[in-house]
Amino acid sequence: MIRPKFNNTSVTVIASIVFAAFLFLLPTGFEGALQFRDAVKCKALVEEVDNSRIIDTGLIRTGQQVCSVRFLNGKFKGMTAQGWNMLTGSLSQDKLFVPGDKAQVVVHWQEAELGEGSEDEIGGSEGKIEFLSVNLIDYYRLKGELILAIAFAVFLIAFAGGTGVRSVLSFVITVLTLWKVLVPMYLKGYDPLLCGCAVTVLLTVIILSLVYGFDRRLLSSASGALLGIGFAAVLAVICTKTFKIHGAVMAYSESVLYSGYEYLNLTRIFTSSILVGASGSIMDLSVDITSAVNEVVKKCPSISRLEAVKSGLAVARAAMGTMTTTLLLAYSGSCISLLMAFMAQGTPLYNILNNNQVASEIINTIAGSFGLASTAPFTALMSGVILAGRKK
Repeated sequence: MIRPKFNNTSVTVIASIVFAAFLFLLPTGFEGALQFRDAVKCKALVEEVDNSRIIDTGLIRTGQQVCSVRFLNGKFKGMTAQGWNMLTGSLSQDKLFVPGDKAQVVVHWQEAELGEGSEDEIGGSEGKIEFLSVNLIDYYRLKGELILAIAFAVFLIAFAGGTGVRSVLSFVITVLTLWKVLVPMYLKGYDPLLCGCAVTVLLTVIILSLVYGFDRRLLSSASGALLGIGFAAVLAVICTKTFKIHGAVMAYSESVLYSGYEYLNLTRIFTSSILVGASGSIMDLSVDITSAVNEVVKKCPSISRLEAVKSGLAVARAAMGTMTTTLLLAYSGSCISLLMAFMAQGTPLYNILNNNQVASEIINTIAGSFGLASTAPFTALMSGVILAGRKK
């Protein structure tokens, strides 16, 4: 009888699939806190619009847009109703529909008694449906997002084969872990820094095990990555206190407080977000160095540990030159509009650098870069010691 052969990577993939399924089914504890739990969410086609109630004041647009919509799915599929699009004067939040647009709609309704009659009532076999309100909350984007995600997964798998499958799996696990574990723990009041460290360690081990399986490469890359993440966490705590940065610099953080979560420590959540954000680049660097040293050892099995460490350090120096720039560009891109506002107003450079939002991005960049700087030599050292000098 021939038994199927499983290597470490296969076992890791199976375990990761089981873990991903567990996370998918894991309740967050906030399912009953839905803002629209008594309403029906569905997709609707905008057929007609009435802009007569919109008030334009320069760039500010307020008022209401009245839209005739036809529901495309759900309980009311095929029915038509009059919907409302509220404009608050915010360019980032408001939207203006035109005929042919597909909107995400929230419907409040009730069963009407027979004989009441209304232009918003639709007859049916179980009585009449009365639409209490139909609110157009945004454009319908779910289908496009799903297509984009599937295309991304297909490209990875087609290009990288089994490695692509593991990459997609690590991507899914990361998303589920952040949404199902980290965010609920923040909202429930657990210490944000400890939660961030624990989740980051968990993701580091899972993602690197999907890359290497359970062997010496996992030990060397994970040890270097965890050291860098720990160094970034310590530096983030020190800099946040030294620069007196309040966690409210994070977008939408004040809205969370006003939603009944005033007990949250936004500053520690901000600190935790620094190490979570830097962990991806740190893992990337540790994998690069470990893989390079491993290839050197495979091509030259007789190489000494010292020479392997030197090779790893050479790779580390080259990789660090671009990794630090990667973090800088990533964080700069998120605040480019703020920099444009400063330049348009003629704000002096020393005022810009002293601004709390700019300072928070500087902490993000520097703390992450220090994490990378500490990851590189330690990973090179561990890779050389663990992977080289072994007899066949």
